Amino acid sequence: MRSVDGVVVTEVGARDGLQNEAVVLGVLVRAGLVDRLAGTGARRVESVSFVHPARVPAMAGAEEVLAAVRRRAGTSYSGLVLNRRGLDRALAARVDAVNYSFPVTPGFAARNQNTTVEAAVQTSHEVVAACRAAGVPVTVTLSTAFGCPFDGAVPARQVLEVAEQVLQVPPDEVCLGDTIGVAVPTQVRTLTSGLLALGATPAMHFHNTRGTGLANALAAVDAGVRHLDASVGGTGGCPFAPRSTGNIATEELVYLLHGMGIATGIDLDALVGVTEWLAAQLGRELPSLVAKAGVPAWFPAAGNQA
Repeated sequence: MRSVDGVVVTEVGARDGLQNEAVVLGVLVRAGLVDRLAGTGARRVESVSFVHPARVPAMAGAEEVLAAVRRRAGTSYSGLVLNRRGLDRALAARVDAVNYSFPVTPGFAARNQNTTVEAAVQTSHEVVAACRAAGVPVTVTLSTAFGCPFDGAVPARQVLEVAEQVLQVPPDEVCLGDTIGVAVPTQVRTLTSGLLALGATPAMHFHNTRGTGLANALAAVDAGVRHLDASVGGTGGCPFAPRSTGNIATEELVYLLHGMGIATGIDLDALVGVTEWLAAQLGRELPSLVAKAGVPAWFPAAGNQA
């Protein structure tokens, strides 16, 4: 493992974590979750999704959620957008950063966003240009980068060709999403190397559907990734991908990184407390093993700033 000083974790529990839950939380509860996540020391919190509420009811009222959040200095509050309309809403709501996401596979692009990969690439250029004009940082996430529920295996060459097209109008980061939780570390290393060769700043978004999420995260860090998404309690999943279960749990990722001496700036004990609070709001036990087992008293729970 190469020497790594710190990793920035983007906490996506308030967005990806909630979008596939049977229980739909109210605006003030969701804002409270964002506040609690920021209170753990998370420097980046993906707070809302600017999608049509008919498509993802759990994400309705994005503007109201952001308006109710007590913004903390040092925390970036971002929003997910899937098209130009979503971007306009996000900028009007004064997000600190934008995450534009689209699939690299035609089957998922058609079913999830009613578009084509080619059209989505063009939209990425428009989104990045608009964010530059507004002075707002922007990430472009390429979903289904490791496998697609409709098109099957996704060759690394296909992903990197789309990334190269995106980089014609370069965003601040290119994030690869393991939307259905099929990735393995060899894929992660290959794609990270490819993104770095293209001049991108890489980020990764892993699901733990088949138990490989933390192994993939560790492979990404070793390959040069310094930005990882994770979701409090291991919540999450894509409503449009069959059997796509939760993201890697933020407290499991933080436990792993802190135990290896890699700083995140997140207080692990505080994060476990948020998981317990969220479990009560959702009325179910969450998947996180760290939350179930607890943090040893001697463990470095509070990381230094990454």
